[in-house]
Amino acid sequence: MNVSVSQLPGIGQKITLKTGDDSMLVVVVHHTGKRELYFFNDADSDEADFAMDLTPDETRELGAQLLGATYQPVDADKLKIFQNQIVIDYVKLKDNSPLAHQTIEESGVRNRTGATIIGIVQGGETIAIPETTTKLEPGNLLMCVGKKDQIAALTALCKGEG
Repeated sequence: MNVSVSQLPGIGQKITLKTGDDSMLVVVVHHTGKRELYFFNDADSDEADFAMDLTPDETRELGAQLLGATYQPVDADKLKIFQNQIVIDYVKLKDNSPLAHQTIEESGVRNRTGATIIGIVQGGETIAIPETTTKLEPGNLLMCVGKKDQIAALTALCKGEG
């Protein structure tokens, strides 16, 4: 990433961040405290693909989030445990899945795939360690654990391919 800072006389300061894939983010910080955020999909373009104004508080919050103040993502390789044997993944349940509208027990997902459902996001609700009587509904996001091939089998079933 290439970062440059330039002064805008009478306005403030411009911070330009060019990425390795040739896109660009520009932040203009006005003397008044106003911040303008611009995104250019192509760094050579004269017109921004996206622009928005941010208050000083919004800018600080965005900066804190980008720095990982509230959430630190885990490297995907670190999610693989026991010499890349065990994987945790999220799989969305589609309408045409044979698992749809069944309880976890009725679906036989563990016996069919070897993967285990350890959490479900249903709308705005998260169910940790769901009961076997929990019904699987289309649109659910299933948090599952298993070997890579077991997760692949469960993903296929959730897509209606199994």
